[in-house]
Amino acid sequence: MKIFLDTANIESIRKFNDMGLLDGITTNPSLLSKEGRNPKEGMKEITEIIKGDVSLEVVSTDYMGMITEGKRLREYGNNVVVKVPMTSDGLKACKTLSSDGIPVNVTLIFSPNQALLAAKSGAKYVSPFIGRLDDIGQNGMNLIAEIKTIFSNYDFKTEILVASVRHPIHVVDAAKIGADVVTLPPAVLDKMLKHPLTDIGLNSFLEDWKKLHEKTGIDI
Repeated sequence: MKIFLDTANIESIRKFNDMGLLDGITTNPSLLSKEGRNPKEGMKEITEIIKGDVSLEVVSTDYMGMITEGKRLREYGNNVVVKVPMTSDGLKACKTLSSDGIPVNVTLIFSPNQALLAAKSGAKYVSPFIGRLDDIGQNGMNLIAEIKTIFSNYDFKTEILVASVRHPIHVVDAAKIGADVVTLPPAVLDKMLKHPLTDIGLNSFLEDWKKLHEKTGIDI
């Protein structure tokens, strides 16, 4: 399963990319605004750091606006995937952009029907928001399982990009189902790295080595 980072924070992107963990990035206007810098500079820098797909989102809600913005966003790099909303105009834009060779991520997916329609419109990715479904009392992971079954039945090439991930358990569940991608806030990816028994074990090893070094004077 591919791991994308859901952020526009350059420090976080470099941190996890240097570990070899990142297959791509997803961003949106809200994430870009949090960084307090020129968004054009931020988007350009992200596409240069990351070799994989970088989803950049349009802000227009009408078809022609999405097409214009989508083509402009693609100029930031050949790894740019244009993110459009799950609306009638969004699907129309998805079809046009995909036909022109520009990959598209259809976002704000909340039902299997929406995912099916996005796939038929030519989307490279569909982004179901599982955390927001959990917030209203639904089981977001059930949606991932349903989409996975439908896409497998009909051999769609569209990838399932699990979004609105709130905790590491979401990642494990998505991987068990067979989702193609999860996109994570930096805080969730940080939590995946850590386990208290790892810290305890490392401290024990270091303490034992310190005693051995003091006794023998031998260095590794």
